Amino acid sequence: MSVVESAETSSSRGVLDGIRVLDLTSVIMGPYATQQLGDLGADVIKVESGRGDINRFMGGGPHGELSGIALNINRNKRAVSLDLKSPGGREAFSRILDSCDVFVTNLRPQPLKRLGLDYETVAPSRPDLVFCQAQGFRTGTDEEDRPAYDDIVQAATGMPHLNDRTVGTTAFFPSIIADKIAGQTIVSAVLAALLHRERTGSGQRVEVPMFDAVLSFNLTEHLSRAAVVGEPSGYSRIMTTTRGPHRTADGYIAMMPYSDDHWRRLFAAVGREELLEEPWFADHNTRLLEAERVYSELAAIVRERSTGDWLELCATEGIPANPVPDLDEILADPALHRGMISEAEHPVIGPYRSIGPAMILDDSPATVRRPAPMRSEHTAEILSEVGYDDDAITSLVDSGAAEVR
Repeated sequence: MSVVESAETSSSRGVLDGIRVLDLTSVIMGPYATQQLGDLGADVIKVESGRGDINRFMGGGPHGELSGIALNINRNKRAVSLDLKSPGGREAFSRILDSCDVFVTNLRPQPLKRLGLDYETVAPSRPDLVFCQAQGFRTGTDEEDRPAYDDIVQAATGMPHLNDRTVGTTAFFPSIIADKIAGQTIVSAVLAALLHRERTGSGQRVEVPMFDAVLSFNLTEHLSRAAVVGEPSGYSRIMTTTRGPHRTADGYIAMMPYSDDHWRRLFAAVGREELLEEPWFADHNTRLLEAERVYSELAAIVRERSTGDWLELCATEGIPANPVPDLDEILADPALHRGMISEAEHPVIGPYRSIGPAMILDDSPATVRRPAPMRSEHTAEILSEVGYDDDAITSLVDSGAAEVR
């Protein structure tokens, strides 16, 4: 069965069934968060203007409005096109907002205020609204309106420097990781605010600055010794050029002997028991402090056998290990993607690869209930739901305040 289930056939509406989310976000961070809220059952209404969200065509894909990114990140959403700079567009947006439980935006504070959509303007009439504002830097600071994309936040939170300290090259992590970390944080924050509302009846303002989310993420392990003022940052096991993956006789393997027992089993299995007497092996802490030496020894041992031999040995000895496929190999092999990739059917572009929800809830599973919409596909439908009749919708379209498909 296609991973995209119709509203009639889906066995679960999801834990957020009955929650409506107004999504005024763009690019990756916000849409990635609202995609997950949609997967959990929320009715997500995506508002766009002009050409539509840039994620519709970024990165390439099968259609001018449906990039490979958009096919997944915009699923479980209904699309509305409004001109928020026009009185009619703002009025329509306000009516839709009145029907929603959650508002998620990544507009910066000043543009949000100019549109009359800042929390101080919206909250008095909607005390039950969960208002989630996400941007690069914290509000109330000189940087609140500073433009911030993934590269900017990676730089500001030290990611390129960590790479330089490890391999000698100042470079970004090869993923839009700052956007995705912030997106995941938005999901957690919104769910927490919804739980608070369930208990108290009150909504609240939720803020997720990208910088704060990513710096917290980086410091989880890299604060390490620097938790004491004067000590250097950096988690030594991670910041070593010999960490791996390691080259085998015919490829690469990720091998992770971690506990004392893992190392003893490994050295015994390959006849290198003398290494157990080395001072760096004494305990977990000494192995961390001498990580460069530890992984250099491991790398030399790994080169002596094939990947298949190592996988068999590690399975026998209970040592964590995995081959190192590339993304194309993972996409092509169900054994490698472990059921996370399914073929879905889109009414416009036909079959495509859909990324499965990563959250497994036994009683209220996350599902993909509707494919990514075309721009303005649901404008008339949503406007009708919030009280516009056909003549009023036509008037909005004729004035340029709304676009229908």
